[in-house]
Amino acid sequence: MFDVALLSLPLMAALVGWFTNWLAIQMSFYPVQFIGVGLVGWQGVIPRKAEKMAHICIDRTLQQFGDLNAVYQKLEPQRIVEQVISQVTPRMDEYIDEVMYEIQPVLWDNLPVFLKNRIYQWAREQLPSRIEDLVEDFGDDLDELVDLKALLSRELKSHPDLMNRIFQKAGSVELRSVINRGAIIGGILGAVLVPLWSRYPEPWLLPLGGFVVGFITNWIAINLIFAPLKPQRFLFWKIQGLFLRRQPEISDVWAKLVAEELITVEKVADAMINGSHGDRTRAIIQKHLRPLLDNSVIMKLTAQVTVGMTGYTELKKAMNQKAVLATHDVFSDPAFNRERAPVVAEVLSGQMKALKPSEFQDILRPAFREEEIQLMIVGGVFGGLAGLLQFLSLTYMTF
Repeated sequence: MFDVALLSLPLMAALVGWFTNWLAIQMSFYPVQFIGVGLVGWQGVIPRKAEKMAHICIDRTLQQFGDLNAVYQKLEPQRIVEQVISQVTPRMDEYIDEVMYEIQPVLWDNLPVFLKNRIYQWAREQLPSRIEDLVEDFGDDLDELVDLKALLSRELKSHPDLMNRIFQKAGSVELRSVINRGAIIGGILGAVLVPLWSRYPEPWLLPLGGFVVGFITNWIAINLIFAPLKPQRFLFWKIQGLFLRRQPEISDVWAKLVAEELITVEKVADAMINGSHGDRTRAIIQKHLRPLLDNSVIMKLTAQVTVGMTGYTELKKAMNQKAVLATHDVFSDPAFNRERAPVVAEVLSGQMKALKPSEFQDILRPAFREEEIQLMIVGGVFGGLAGLLQFLSLTYMTF
């Protein structure tokens, strides 16, 4: 009975290895928000370190590409011009009406229709050249207008589960492999316990052995993800860190999700207008809108006669504010964002694929390195509890 019971040691150790690896993966992702009191509690490693990992990713990829201005050229500025014109032109009359009714509603109501139509027509004629110059200016200064790290931080704070979804989708194959290998490693370590327990059936041996199994399987699981850096030949197998081995595939998935959910045209435009450099963005918009009024004697005289010199200044301010709102409307178009997302994804993916293994590893490894000892201790504690149960079971079966 005793010998047969001993055969359960490797099986229990395999279960411990599988469970502790599964638990380590779960603790990497959940809970999304901190649960606990004061310093006692837990938050998933990835949600807690999401900003750090995203910043490292940008440092390693986008900055190596050059800067945001270079990415902007990939987005085809002419396509952006077309998007702005196609969205703004049909609403140009509406925008002008809204501005004029805000400044001088009575005068605008009483202005002859032919004069209003002349103003509408002039604005529509001037729009393409104004937008082309504006888009070109943005492209030249985009790196200074957008704080990309601030944008990422804001988005990740608003959506703490976002990085979870990115990693779960990008590394789903690797995560399953880590969990399953935990059972194999645990079973091998459990087999080592059989002769030890047969020779030294001490009460502390199985709980200690269980702790060691849980601790080591978690340590091996974490290292399997990141090491070895380069392919190594071991007997008949070629081994490499699980994430590193699939660098091209993971790069594609990562880049696609980041481009669709983090660095979208809409969010970059919003960061330009409402971010720390928003005043400069508005100044550029103002510079390119001013000629709509100032470059036409007819328009300038009409506006001044209609609203007066003071009202003319207010009119230009109102136009600038309306332009900022219109910019948001233009780039919040879901179809346009979906169309441009693959361009951003291609840039990010290409740079991630070009990273050296050590650089690719550094996107994830630093965050896990700070937490891995806790994950291993938790695995050891559960392994120790399983060993204690095993000891009680074997002792009971013995007698």
